[in-house]
Amino acid sequence: MYTRVLIKLSGEALKGDAEAGVDPAATRMLADQIKEIATLPVQTALVIGGGNIIRGRAIAGDEMDRVTADYMGMLATVINALAMQNSLEAIGVPTCVQTAIEMREIGEPFIRRRAVRHLEKGRVVIFAAGTGSPFFTTDTTAALRASEIGADAILKATKVDGIYTADPEKDPTARRYQQITYQEALQQQLKVMDATAFSLCMENRVPIIVFDFSRRGNLMKVICGDTSIATIVHD
Repeated sequence: MYTRVLIKLSGEALKGDAEAGVDPAATRMLADQIKEIATLPVQTALVIGGGNIIRGRAIAGDEMDRVTADYMGMLATVINALAMQNSLEAIGVPTCVQTAIEMREIGEPFIRRRAVRHLEKGRVVIFAAGTGSPFFTTDTTAALRASEIGADAILKATKVDGIYTADPEKDPTARRYQQITYQEALQQQLKVMDATAFSLCMENRVPIIVFDFSRRGNLMKVICGDTSIATIVHD
């Protein structure tokens, strides 16, 4: 169904049952699912949040400057990227970490043409350190990098099987959208991705597929075009 995708993972997915940090077992489980699609001719990139360690926007306030807090959050995404790289390479999946903040000892600086070349060679490219600038979320990073590398879609991996009219855990009458437009997502202020990310995807016509990554096999189904288990945001 797709030749190049970008998977957006939340940092919380790496912490498993722990309150915070990185759980190697949880990271290995995520890596196993990504390896499943390595058998397909699909080029894969990853953007991982840092919420399991620190979320810049959450700690910014009177005692913490927002810019400093955001840079701390970017560094948290680098930790997660290295953890995911370790788990993927442990099971034989070649990877490359590219960072928006230069850290040559642990990853390449982000260079679009080099990232595309890694993808063409079958490596999973993990984009870390956000956009390299404060005030941007990793959702926006995912939208930006997907647009830059010409991804066919962003696969937004969550704990629910799509976008609902209301919180399905609080409202039993909430129904799942099979598909929704970017404009509708913006107008309804859906919290699956932030407004900047939605706008970037809309401008560059990059579909967003929201699905439940916690269910084994769902990633493969989405890659193969099964839209019954997800919500598609497109134009």
